[in-house]
Amino acid sequence: MPIIDLRSDTVTKPTDGMREAMARAEVGDDVYGEDPTVNRLQEMAAGLLGKKAALFVPSGTMANQLAIRIQTQPGQEVIVESKAHIVRYEQGAAGALAGVQLHWVTGTRGIMAPEQVEAAIRPQDPYSIQTALICLENTHNSGGGTIYPLATIERIRAVASARRVPMHLDGARLFNAVAATTLPPASYAQHFETVSVCLSKGLGAPAGSLLVTNDLTLIEKARRFRRMYGGAMRQAGILAAAGIYALEHHVGRLQEDHDNAKRLARKLQQIPAVTINPQHVDTNIVIFDVTGHRLTPPALVDALKQDGVLINAIGGGSFRAVTHLDVSAAAIDRAGEVFARLLG
Repeated sequence: MPIIDLRSDTVTKPTDGMREAMARAEVGDDVYGEDPTVNRLQEMAAGLLGKKAALFVPSGTMANQLAIRIQTQPGQEVIVESKAHIVRYEQGAAGALAGVQLHWVTGTRGIMAPEQVEAAIRPQDPYSIQTALICLENTHNSGGGTIYPLATIERIRAVASARRVPMHLDGARLFNAVAATTLPPASYAQHFETVSVCLSKGLGAPAGSLLVTNDLTLIEKARRFRRMYGGAMRQAGILAAAGIYALEHHVGRLQEDHDNAKRLARKLQQIPAVTINPQHVDTNIVIFDVTGHRLTPPALVDALKQDGVLINAIGGGSFRAVTHLDVSAAAIDRAGEVFARLLG
C-alpha cells in the first residue's frame, strides 16, 4: 500500500508535465544573466506580484536572508513573530549572516497585531538598538497555515510607514493565501519592500524560491549577496522551468489541498484523544494535539509510519500534517482510518 506522506508540502514530486518542461528548458549561464528560462521566471514572478524585479534563488531560507541582509546593517534589529520560520527554521542565519538581532513578538496563531508591532519598534535615542525591518509570514507555518488578514497587513504597513521602517513578507506559502481568499498576489505584495515566494512547497517544484521588489538597487545587492552566500547557479533554467510550470499549472489547484486539510481535520475531530478546531484550518496545514494516549509522540509517529502514514511531531503533544498535490481525498480517508485505529 502506498505511503501517505503528510510531513510537509516539500515532499512533493515533480509531475510528468513538470518533468517534461524541465527536459525541454532552454538554458544559459545565469551568473552572466544569460539563462532565458530563469529570466522568464523572474519576469513572470515580478509581474504576478506587481513588482519590477525578481531574483531566483535556491531556497526560501536564502530568499528571506537576502531580504534581511540587503535592508539592514549589523547591530540593528528585525521585528518578527516568535514562531516564524525566520526564527525557528533558518539556523540563526539572521545573526550569523546579517549581524542583526531578532525581536520576537508573540502573535495569535502567528498573526501579530498592529499594536504589538508598534510597541516593538525601538525609540530613536542614543541608547536603544534601532529597528531596521518588520517581517511578516503569510501563510504562517507554525500558526497552522494561518492567513494574514489583508486589513491587518494594511494597518501594520501604516505603522511601519509612519515610523519609516521597511517591511519584508515571507510568502513561502503566499499562493495558498491567494487560493483561499481569491485575492490577487499583488494585493498582498504591494505593502512590502521585499517579498519571498517558494516554488518547492505547495506549488510542487523540486527546488527554488524568488525574491521580488520594486527597488532595482536592492535586487542588485541581493544578486551580490546571493553569490556570497553560495547561491549563484549556472544553467539553472532546468529548475526555473519547473517554477514556470508550477506557476502556470499548480496555483489554481491549491484549493484541493485546503479541502483535503479540512477533510482530515473533521476526521481527527471525531477521535476523543485528539484536540483540534477545524475552524483553524485556513489552508493546507493541520495542527492537532493528542492527550491521554499510551504512546509517546515519537512512538506515535513511528506507529503511524508502520501503517503507512507519515506526520511530524512538533513539540509537547502537538503534531502537524500537511496536504499537497501528491495526497488525494481517498488518501486522506485512508489516513483518517489509520488515525482512528491507533488513537481510538
